[in-house]
Amino acid sequence: MSDADRVRIAAVCGAMSRESRTRTALSVALEGASEFEVETRLIELYDYDLVILGSVAPEDYPPDVSRFRQEVEGAHGILVATPEYYGSLTGALKNALDLIGADALRGKIVGLIGVAGGDTGAINSLNTMRIICRNLHCWALPQEVSIANSSSAISEDGAISDQALHERLLEIGRNVARFTILQQRVRQEEFMQLWEGLPRW
Repeated sequence: MSDADRVRIAAVCGAMSRESRTRTALSVALEGASEFEVETRLIELYDYDLVILGSVAPEDYPPDVSRFRQEVEGAHGILVATPEYYGSLTGALKNALDLIGADALRGKIVGLIGVAGGDTGAINSLNTMRIICRNLHCWALPQEVSIANSSSAISEDGAISDQALHERLLEIGRNVARFTILQQRVRQEEFMQLWEGLPRW
């Protein structure tokens, strides 16, 4: 397979700290995606000089806005992960998705991961991201990964002791790769059959 034909999976990390548990979870999901013949890329928001949407005219955007858009738009499938702050995704991630816009994300397969410090997990953030994906015209996978009590679930050195959680993260990455490959290479009817066969958990 040539580089031009290779399916590309990008993972967007909504955390703004360099050594976050969200980044750790997203990296495991990328490992799952990389089990398939795909190219993977981790995109971290702190590496980009992004403006707040509406704060300046589009023609005055710094070059990093275009670079960020191009890197996301150039991917065929997307993983998105966020820490949950006060019941929602990070402001940085929401702004980044606003800057990308529907034209760059339309029709892409998206897998969602939320990381929370509390007992209830990141359900609110995941539900909000699912609404955002619908408005951006993405195909959000019905599975998602909500991580509760993140300080115990993921150690400071990045270890995940819960094998079931580790497997779920791998599987969300695998499914983004599976469905993206299928979407890119086979008939729509076969894509829909596999989509309908996904477990609901």
